[in-house]
Amino acid sequence: MKNEQLPAIEIKVKQLPVLFSKTQALIGKLSTRLGGPLVTYWNGSRGSVCHSDVVALYHVLERLGQHETIYLFLKSDGGSGQTSLRLVNLLRQHCRRLVALVPLECASAATMIALGADGIQMGPTAYLTAVDTSLNHALSPVDRDNDRVSVSLNELQRVIRLWREQQGQDQATPENAYKALFQYVHPLVIGAVDRAESLSIMLCRELLAYHIADAAKAEAISTALNGKYPSHSYPILLDEAVKIGLHAQRMPADVNTLLLQLNACYSEMGQKATTDFDEVHAHSNEIVNIWESADAQVYYQQDKDWFYRAEERRWITLNDNSGWRRIERVGKRIKRGALHVA
Repeated sequence: MKNEQLPAIEIKVKQLPVLFSKTQALIGKLSTRLGGPLVTYWNGSRGSVCHSDVVALYHVLERLGQHETIYLFLKSDGGSGQTSLRLVNLLRQHCRRLVALVPLECASAATMIALGADGIQMGPTAYLTAVDTSLNHALSPVDRDNDRVSVSLNELQRVIRLWREQQGQDQATPENAYKALFQYVHPLVIGAVDRAESLSIMLCRELLAYHIADAAKAEAISTALNGKYPSHSYPILLDEAVKIGLHAQRMPADVNTLLLQLNACYSEMGQKATTDFDEVHAHSNEIVNIWESADAQVYYQQDKDWFYRAEERRWITLNDNSGWRRIERVGKRIKRGALHVA
C-alpha cells in the first residue's frame, strides 16, 4: 500500500467555482417574474435523482416555508423513480400548487417529478422522456467487458413477440419462446424486470393523482409513458406531451432566457476539475446535484483522490471527501458548511 500514497509534490488542486451570488440574483428575478418562489433542481452529467436528494430538498424547503404556488426548475437525466415520488410529496407539503419549469432535458425519473406538478411549462429546447424501466440485476447478462448490462421489459417483450411471429410462420407447433430466452437471460432477471415495470406504472399513477382525479386518464398517461415509445430516451416534445394528456404549455420566452442563464451558472459550477499529479495519481472535483431557492443552496460535490492500480488496470479512490455542502444567507452574512446525510 505504500506506493499508493500521494506523492509529496506541491501541485495546487483545482477548485470549482460556486456562483452563489449570481444564481441568487437570477432566482430573485425569476421569482419576481413568476409571482411566486422558485426552487431549482439541477443534475450534472454524472448526477442523478437519488435518495439523499430528499434531505437536501428538505433543508431548502425548511427555509422557504409555505406558499400557494411553488415553481420548480428541473434539469436532469433521471435516476430513482421512487425518489421522485418522495420529492413531489415533500414539495406538495409546502404548496397547494406546483408548476414544473423545463427549459432543457427532463428525462426518466425527472419526467416522473414533472408528472406530479399541476402544470408543466416547456421551452423550445425542452423534452421529457419515456419512463419505462431497465434493470441492472446481479444475474443480468454480461457484455464483452464482463460488465452487467441493463435489461428492460420492453426489450424482452419485443424479443418474445418477434420470436413467436417467426416460429408461428415456420412451425406448426411453435417452440416455447421463454425456454429459449432463459439460455441468455436468467428467469429471476425477467421476473425482476416485470416487477420493476409494474412499480414504474404505479409510481406514475400516484404522481398524477395529485392533480388528475380521472383514474382512467391517469392510467392512460402512465401506460403511454411506460410502453408507447420504442426508446427510453425518446424525446417527448411539447405537442406530444399535450397529446398524451399532460398539462403542458409553452414557457414564456423571458422566463426561458433567465432559466438558460441559470443553467449556464450551474454548468460552470458543475464542470469536472481534474488535477493530475503524475501518471498514477490524480484528484477530481465535481458538483453533480444542486438544490437552490431564495437564500439557500445545497449541492453534492464529488471530492476524491485517485490511484491507478496497474496490476488490476483500474483506478481506485483514496481520501474520499465527497458529500453535501450548503450555503445560506443569514442577514448580511453568508454561511457555508457541510450538510450531513447518512
